[in-house]
Amino acid sequence: MRVQIYRYRRETRENYQKMGTKTHNSRGKIFMIYLILTSLSLLVLGLILSFKPLLRIRSPSSTLRIDDLPPPQVNKNPKWFRLIRNYLPEKRIQVGFLNIDQIERERYEARGPLIVKNIHVPLDPIPKNVTWKSLYPEWINEEVSNCPEIPLPQPEGSDANVDVIVARVPCDGWSENKGLRDVFRLQVNLAVANLAVQSGLRRVDQAVYVVFIGSCGPMHEIFPCDERVRRVDDYWVYKPYLPRLKQKLLMPVGSCHIAPPFAQFGQEAWRPKHKDNLVSEAVTALPRRLRVAYVTVLHSSEAYVCGAIALAQSIRQTGSHKDMILLHDHTITNKSLIGLSSAGWNLRLIERIRSPFSQKDSYNEWNYSKLRVWQVTDYDKLVFIDADLIILKKIDYLFYYPQLSASGNDKVLFNSGIMVLEPSACMFKDLMEKSFKIESYNGGDQGFLNEIFVWWHRLSKRVNTMKYFDEKSQRRHDLPENLEGLHYLGLKPWVCYRDYDCNWDMSERRVFASDSVHEKWWKVYDKMSDQLKGYCGLNKNMEKRIEKWRRIAKNNSLPDRHWEIEVRDPRKTNLLVQ
Repeated sequence: MRVQIYRYRRETRENYQKMGTKTHNSRGKIFMIYLILTSLSLLVLGLILSFKPLLRIRSPSSTLRIDDLPPPQVNKNPKWFRLIRNYLPEKRIQVGFLNIDQIERERYEARGPLIVKNIHVPLDPIPKNVTWKSLYPEWINEEVSNCPEIPLPQPEGSDANVDVIVARVPCDGWSENKGLRDVFRLQVNLAVANLAVQSGLRRVDQAVYVVFIGSCGPMHEIFPCDERVRRVDDYWVYKPYLPRLKQKLLMPVGSCHIAPPFAQFGQEAWRPKHKDNLVSEAVTALPRRLRVAYVTVLHSSEAYVCGAIALAQSIRQTGSHKDMILLHDHTITNKSLIGLSSAGWNLRLIERIRSPFSQKDSYNEWNYSKLRVWQVTDYDKLVFIDADLIILKKIDYLFYYPQLSASGNDKVLFNSGIMVLEPSACMFKDLMEKSFKIESYNGGDQGFLNEIFVWWHRLSKRVNTMKYFDEKSQRRHDLPENLEGLHYLGLKPWVCYRDYDCNWDMSERRVFASDSVHEKWWKVYDKMSDQLKGYCGLNKNMEKRIEKWRRIAKNNSLPDRHWEIEVRDPRKTNLLVQ
């Protein structure tokens, strides 16, 4: 028995020794196979990297190319910093981020010895009752109107002192053929302006840079193109002029309230009340004496030469001595130019501009010629006035209003008869480029400009009171006495007898008829020199038209019976030779 057990153990030991030898041989073979496979894997990987544009990695939701993956980050600074760093001083800077969420912010935050701090500036949600319609209502009571509030961030301490602001601009609903009226977009632009002003006015150099990210760029009404440093793709770099920006922040958020006349008594809102600081702060707000002027445009015919002469004389009669510029095309004769110059206009020849969306030979075919006023760049601020207006009170205070300030016309619109604007070569270029894309609701300049300047500041209707009387209201055809500017719609006073408003003679024009308003124009005429009055005479064709309207009114027995008035206008018996 013991011999059998011994033999069994020996056989078992010999078997294990044989198996060990086989295992050793197998491991050697496996190791060689492993080396071969590793070499092949490295070879395949090298080929993949060499031809990576051809490889696509598929996921359940999208197809992603390997070259779409972010490359190894060699430069720690994001694109916005690379665009702007040459404009920054060699010092440590603080960066504020606005309307950029946390995940996106990690991509934009700059690192390095120049960056002292990255600050997130949160935006509060806009109340539901704040809509564009609430900011631009159809009608307001000028005495007691109020605007809803758009919440703006109010950083405190060091957070309110940034050198650079990086903001994403909302572009939802933006297109090239229509103005973008969006409350959130307005909030972001105003919030950026507010942070820039708070930061810049605390330092001597007042240098704050703003980088906007978005295809549509910032609102040019708040950040004009003159302040743009550069643009690369969807990155817009601006260095805003802070005193002008602060003035815009002091304006109401919409036409829901009359823009206050900050400079009516020489005390602009951004200047301190203390006299000792007035000079230094005034230099900050107005670095040099602003060049300002009144401007109007005549084109296509001489029908408004008399109106432009009366306009100039009315401005002078109010006591204003500001420059007056008249832009005219080649259709204005030398004889008329002499009269216009004598009336006070400085004349400049222009080429008229056709309205792209108007009908041929229509009344507004060449109305886009008004855009030429943005080319008068030797002036800082202009008050444009149509040639069918007269000025009754001195309105020089309008030169302290920002672009674009105007009186309301209808609903969200302003009337382009009187506008405060800031000439700019880049703005004119932008207007011309957009004129072929943005369609005007009426084919003329007013509809176009209302799509360009969606954020505008409401002047009192006293500045530009339109001679219009809705028949539904059944009110008398009179206007208040405290008016500053009168806009003569319908037939103009100089094409009527001075005895009465000839708009009464045509049923469809009665909404423009008013003898009392008609008389105000003739009071300006009476103070003009005889030489200038000669440009407002009647010729034979004009006199025939008036008499034709009188006969029709008589035949129709119009109830106001103006056709019975005996005409004593001396121009009737002293007609101009055509």
